[in-house]
Amino acid sequence: MTQNIPAIDMVATGQRITDLRVAAGMSVRDLQDVFGFATPQAIYKWQHGTAMPTIDNLVALSVIFGVAIDDIIVLGEGLYELSA
Repeated sequence: MTQNIPAIDMVATGQRITDLRVAAGMSVRDLQDVFGFATPQAIYKWQHGTAMPTIDNLVALSVIFGVAIDDIIVLGEGLYELSA
């Protein structure tokens, strides 16, 4: 039995994080301060789709932006095929 599992579209998810940040009236520096990051690099990587926030950081982003985690993550067209 084969099951198709959707993949996360990292670039679209990064754009969604950017859009939510802007809609919340926050700068990258504001998010950096909230997370206590020494540099903004992680946030830029999220926004460019080269890295994903950890689950803990996704939960924090959902609270900061007032949305569900499902409203941050964008599922892509590409699918993983899982064989059982």
